[in-house]
Amino acid sequence: MITNNDVLKKLRVALKLRDSDIIEILRLAEFEISPTELSAFFRREDHEHYRPCGDQILRRFLDGLIVRNRGKKEALQPPQNETVSQSGGFVPKSGRG
Repeated sequence: MITNNDVLKKLRVALKLRDSDIIEILRLAEFEISPTELSAFFRREDHEHYRPCGDQILRRFLDGLIVRNRGKKEALQPPQNETVSQSGGFVPKSGRG
């Protein structure tokens, strides 16, 4: 079974990331982690300082990676000929064409 630690290790290698890169990516997702805490995820399972990578940490890493590569998600703006309804959907403005 593949673990979150395995996913994080594979992404680290595939994207050629250093610990400082991963810490910065997590910071972009508003998650602080020390280099010592991070190194525990990359240790062997039988090492005394090994720590399993939880779902939240992996999710935050992926969120931070998106922010790093695409930028922060901006609020969705309606096209100029539409307005936002109370339910959050776009509604065409009537009387304009």
